[in-house]
Amino acid sequence: MQDENPTAKGEAQSKPYQVRLPGFIADDAVGLGDVVQRMTYAIGIKPCGGCERRAAAMNRWMVFTR
Repeated sequence: MQDENPTAKGEAQSKPYQVRLPGFIADDAVGLGDVVQRMTYAIGIKPCGGCERRAAAMNRWMVFTR
């Protein structure tokens, strides 16, 4: 019998945490990285390549749903 170790086969993909915010966002799920990206754009911070990678990582970590 073979030992099932997800870290031995590579990085395991887990589902992002889902936070429910009734009435605050649209019907679509919005990732944490997208929220931060929109807020920084709104206050005038220009995005860079690192910002895109950070947003993608944060989207994989947490998602806001209705």
